[in-house]
Amino acid sequence: MRETRKIAAILVSDVVGYSRLAGADEDRILARLRALRSDLIDPTIAVHRGRVVKRTGDGSLVEFSSVVEAVRCAPEVQNAMLERNAGVPDGRRIEFRIGIHLGDVVQERDGDLMGDGVNIAARLEGICEPGNVCLSEQAYWQVKSRLDTAIYDRGAVQLKNIADPVRVYSLQVGIPAKAGPAPPAEALVPEKPSPQLALPIKPSIVVLPFVNMSADAEQAYFVDGLTEDLITDLSKVPELFVIARNSSFAYKGRSVDTRQIARELGVKYVLEGSARRVADRVRINAQLIDAPAGGHIWADRFDRDLADIFAAQDEVVGKIVEGLAGKLAAANLKERYRPTSLGAYDLYLRGRAEWSHSTEAGVAAIPLFERAIALDPNFADAYRWLAISQCEAWVFRNHPMNPLRQQSMASARKAVELDPENSGTHWVLAFILLLERQWDESAKEYEISLRLNPNDADAWANFGDLKTYEGRGVEAIACLEKALRLNPRPPSWYFWLLGEAQSAADKYEEAVKTLRNDATYRTESRVKLASILAGLGRLEEAREEASLYLATNPHFKISHWVESQPYRDLALRDRYIEGLRKAGFPE
Repeated sequence: MRETRKIAAILVSDVVGYSRLAGADEDRILARLRALRSDLIDPTIAVHRGRVVKRTGDGSLVEFSSVVEAVRCAPEVQNAMLERNAGVPDGRRIEFRIGIHLGDVVQERDGDLMGDGVNIAARLEGICEPGNVCLSEQAYWQVKSRLDTAIYDRGAVQLKNIADPVRVYSLQVGIPAKAGPAPPAEALVPEKPSPQLALPIKPSIVVLPFVNMSADAEQAYFVDGLTEDLITDLSKVPELFVIARNSSFAYKGRSVDTRQIARELGVKYVLEGSARRVADRVRINAQLIDAPAGGHIWADRFDRDLADIFAAQDEVVGKIVEGLAGKLAAANLKERYRPTSLGAYDLYLRGRAEWSHSTEAGVAAIPLFERAIALDPNFADAYRWLAISQCEAWVFRNHPMNPLRQQSMASARKAVELDPENSGTHWVLAFILLLERQWDESAKEYEISLRLNPNDADAWANFGDLKTYEGRGVEAIACLEKALRLNPRPPSWYFWLLGEAQSAADKYEEAVKTLRNDATYRTESRVKLASILAGLGRLEEAREEASLYLATNPHFKISHWVESQPYRDLALRDRYIEGLRKAGFPE
């Protein structure tokens, strides 16, 4: 039988006490379970791009291409079950245990999955509390920075029939009051809340993810795209301070008081709303809130033809800018390019969603952006995102002669040519120019980008990365600090870049602390962490980090690493090389 081996995110679930429930009234429990699968479980799995591999009575084995989607799916189901069980006697409640693992599996010709990846997920489910979700260490570190619920470290657990202990993390979601005992107090390590941030001098705002009110859950990509476009448009207004997309979307699907969100992100104003797309119509509800005062500045509804979606976006942005920065700022808003084809816009939004959720480093998004460009050859943002996807694909595949390398540069230059007033096109080009060691031209493009959009956190972070490679560590830290203020809940790579900047500024102990931050530790940043530790004379720690990294990256060689690092400051590069050798990395 033909088999395929791959890495996959595996979710295993079963019903707590199913035998007892079935023994009391088998027909009723089976009917309720079928209804739950058709009304709740299967649609939720579909939204998160999962595949039900098989069902065994009350249990399910589900495969996801992204562990992020698996971990988003599980709490949604558990929270929904908590609501459905409200008022149901304890003896008749249907409660699930869920285990999630990211690991190696074997897919057989009929689609079934086998192997350690499945076995570990099944054992995690077995030790899970009712209404809870347990993650393996491998799954946890992939999603740590994106989790929006309480996290408890249960330590290393010896799972049945699994040779080595597995470190287990528990997500405390959807737990009823009588769901059973919590893990022992001494084993719990809750995440610490972020310190409160000071308000900027400028009017400051976060645009929360709009709620998808469409009957079709798959329209979430459209509503998310609407939110992202509003963030982009507001970010370009120099009179405003606008929180970045990553920090905004950390609150997606959560019921959190707007005053708390404002405190956590250090802003005064919150925009929230919903959108519903039905056929050729779209309805948008939006309200701007003064969070500290708890009052509404304005609220409005926009009921338009889908063809007028861009006019509705412009109207929302205009009202916000006028309300926060005055009529003059609103009058000076620059109209950005809007695609001539709604089909192109739809493909573009689908491509962005695919890029955000895929574990394939942009590969799956490429054809969507290419189709969008075919419908609208002047769509600069589609070229920009195509360039990002092509660039990530060739870097991920780590082959210098990959044709995507030249294609990404061509796409980025085309994006700038089509829309030179679009800040995003400039920083994407700057990013690719840095990889090609064209440092001066890269710096020029970053400067243009940040002049056009001073609120672009990712541009600030990547500009800091350029300065690090040039050996200008202090300036790099300043850029990263600006990025982190605009994006207080950043992706893990921000800390990676900050740690490297601190090292370039000779702040080695700070760099070690940053690179051991939970959000970035155990990623590729481990290479530089090992080198820095070796440079500090902490050879035992350095060699341990090197050994752990090589265990999952056995083909790593210093010579290959040097080729991929665009250092202008060769002394800084050589210092890293010396540290890597001391740490025990192979030449």
